[in-house]
Amino acid sequence: MTTKKLKFELEKHNKNSIRYKEVPEDGMPPIVGSIYLQKWFAGESKSIEITIEKKD
Repeated sequence: MTTKKLKFELEKHNKNSIRYKEVPEDGMPPIVGSIYLQKWFAGESKSIEITIEKKD
């Protein structure tokens, strides 16, 4: 299994959700790009971190 931690920064507030933009590692392209989280969960978070586990 391969595990990767991705960091995201606040990009835009929408009506019921917040869009976060991935902050890629130096010299690497984004893996996910952007992700939307519901406001009730994200709250006022300026950044989030998501862990992806790839099962081989």
